[in-house]
Amino acid sequence: MGRRVIHRRGDDAVEPVEVTEMASPDGPPLGGVGPTGGPAPSGETRRRGRPRSDRRSRPTPALADSYRSVPVHGGWWRKAFAFAGPGYLVAVGYMDPGNWATDLAGGSRFGYALLSVILVSNLLAVLLQALAARLGIATGRDLAQSCRDHYSRRTGILLWIGAELAIAACDLAEVIGSAIALNLLFHIPLAVGVVITSLDVLIVLYLQEHGYRRLEILVIVLIASIALAFLFELVISRPDLGAVARGFIPTVAIVRDPMMLYIAISILGATVMPHNLYLHSSIVQTRKYEESASGKREAMGFAVLDSTIALTLALFVNAAILIVAAATFYNSGHRDVAEIQDAYKLLTPLLGVGGASVVFALALLASGQNSTLTGTLAGQIVMEGFINIRLRPWLRRLLTRGLAVVPAAIVAILYGESGTARLLVFSQVILSLQLSFAVVPLVQFTSNRQIMGEFVNPGWLRALGWVAAALIAGLNGWLIILLLAPSR
Repeated sequence: MGRRVIHRRGDDAVEPVEVTEMASPDGPPLGGVGPTGGPAPSGETRRRGRPRSDRRSRPTPALADSYRSVPVHGGWWRKAFAFAGPGYLVAVGYMDPGNWATDLAGGSRFGYALLSVILVSNLLAVLLQALAARLGIATGRDLAQSCRDHYSRRTGILLWIGAELAIAACDLAEVIGSAIALNLLFHIPLAVGVVITSLDVLIVLYLQEHGYRRLEILVIVLIASIALAFLFELVISRPDLGAVARGFIPTVAIVRDPMMLYIAISILGATVMPHNLYLHSSIVQTRKYEESASGKREAMGFAVLDSTIALTLALFVNAAILIVAAATFYNSGHRDVAEIQDAYKLLTPLLGVGGASVVFALALLASGQNSTLTGTLAGQIVMEGFINIRLRPWLRRLLTRGLAVVPAAIVAILYGESGTARLLVFSQVILSLQLSFAVVPLVQFTSNRQIMGEFVNPGWLRALGWVAAALIAGLNGWLIILLLAPSR
């Protein structure tokens, strides 16, 4: 994207007018868009007979009420503190109830073997979230807006539908996880718990009206609660540290065993979530950094630092869940524990420590509520970015929340309190299958100089991005082949 000045002749003088030029991913810069957002005076590019200039002007940010609302100033430490926050909102999705279900299933059935999958998934997450932050800061557009800009309308609609399916699958896990926690702690029926959990949209509205920073602080406090809870669970479960270390080394059995691969793919889908890429590329723009080249470069550095630290904490939580499951259930012969309710009932008797089950349930409640908060934001970003809908903030959030929660409520009512583990794991597989449709555009856009300008991915980062995209697509393809192959 570039800027140039043209001169428009008025009645008495020549008036300078600044025109924005948007970069095309596969050609020269597109024609400019005038200061009022109208069509450019010349150079307009058409695709499939439709003018593109109306889709190239700088859009209204998805979270307009929070856009550039957090000031950034002072020395290095003050700026780093100002940028701390978006990474933790992203990290919430990496420790939601869907992760709990997959990690519990993996640890109870296969011991520590799938720790390597959690590690690789987390490294992929660090890479992809860094690319999402770079895209948002360099272009001023989130991933959904970029897809709408650079793809045909038909492709954009298909990507939007896929993103909504991914958010619905994610919300399914989050809402059901919170409802299970309410049921375990207070004996609230699952269907009622779903309704209670869905009211988080009111919390988001309240906190955003009173400052976006308050929403981030709430999320960070809940994450800290989850981490402390599992530090307690880790200490009392006394895992075999040697076996834990060996678990971080990948084995061929993961791709040969269909069931192990199925859970591994669900861990990947639960860890690297497609909606988090849309979310991160938008919420980094809540920081009021300098929009010069040096200011953007500094902002990218702080944003990547923030997300890397937050995702390292998420790695600890995910690994801790699987380690606790392996040390408590796998080693005691309870290798069919996959339901969160079963884990809750068995933790205190097997570990012999009072309160272990209650701490587990409280952490689950914090995890589920935290995830639904950020899921609400992601739904708004995806809807506004892809289809450019313009509604009042409260109506937008109710609409996007309804699209995701209604399917979750229906499924929860139909399933009741049994069989939720299979449903949660399956929802994470759906997320993984949708992941490529967010990763490929992200790597494509951030590797294109005409879109990113001087902030384009360097060669090594471009290569890593495409390797990550190929790995995700390859594992998903292999899983489909194994599932469709006739049983021997």
